[in-house]
Amino acid sequence: MASAVAPDVSSGASGSRLVPNRRTGLSGLVWALPPVAVLAVVFLYPLALVVQQSVSPDEGGTSLAPYGDVFASASFRSALTTTVWLAVGSTVGCLVLGFVLALVIAFVPFPGGRAVAKFIDVFLSFPSFLITLALLFIYGTVGMANGVWTDVTGAADGPFHFLTTPWGVLLAEITYFTPFVMRPLLAAFSQLDTAQLEVASSLGARPARIVRQVILPEALPALAAGGSLVLVMCLNEFGIVLFTGAKGVTTLPMLVYSKAILESDYPAACVVAVVNIAISVGLYSLYRMVSRRVGA
Repeated sequence: MASAVAPDVSSGASGSRLVPNRRTGLSGLVWALPPVAVLAVVFLYPLALVVQQSVSPDEGGTSLAPYGDVFASASFRSALTTTVWLAVGSTVGCLVLGFVLALVIAFVPFPGGRAVAKFIDVFLSFPSFLITLALLFIYGTVGMANGVWTDVTGAADGPFHFLTTPWGVLLAEITYFTPFVMRPLLAAFSQLDTAQLEVASSLGARPARIVRQVILPEALPALAAGGSLVLVMCLNEFGIVLFTGAKGVTTLPMLVYSKAILESDYPAACVVAVVNIAISVGLYSLYRMVSRRVGA
């Protein structure tokens, strides 16, 4: 009787599926090392230096005293409060304005609608300070609006000075970040089955009810993803606050700049930076979680 021969699973077609190719795994590791090394040198190492500096007071040694001093200061608490309310207010404004504008572009036929939709993509590439400068040209102290007012009334000064207040920063952030909400909304609206709208309209539903019961539920994933992204970006916005010249508005990024550049208090600046990073990473994790759950 012929003896049974065990199949060689270490070679052949079936064997190649059962035994992992060590050479392929080693090759993948070799290719992964350079980008990981670059990431560590360019990003992780400077970040580690910031964290190290935050626990290195000027007196020397390692201590959490800089954290206690910063957390106890009124300037930090004020900057944290201002940062949060500006970020939340801007996000709410972007969601409302972005939803309305996306509705008009997607469902209200008008000449140039496609061109406007394309312009949204271009707008996303603009730097934030460019939008702020445009607002300064219009509503600044010597801007067009104040110039027209003084020419018409003969007054020595115009009435528009809100750009140097928190409301001016809020307006600039809403203006700049609204397209970041509109882009996912327009993509979501393009996938919406228009038959649902036609059926709802034929049954006598008014436009407001169609928006509330048909369009809004389909837009919620895009609104959640876009709003989370805008919240993270507003939290870290520096250029808009700087270029508006709002001296009474100090956010966490502005406080980092003030502590490091103006006061040369590097431990305090690093403490504020670490707090800002922690909040940003937390919100970004929330954004990724929301994006995965809603499939946006």
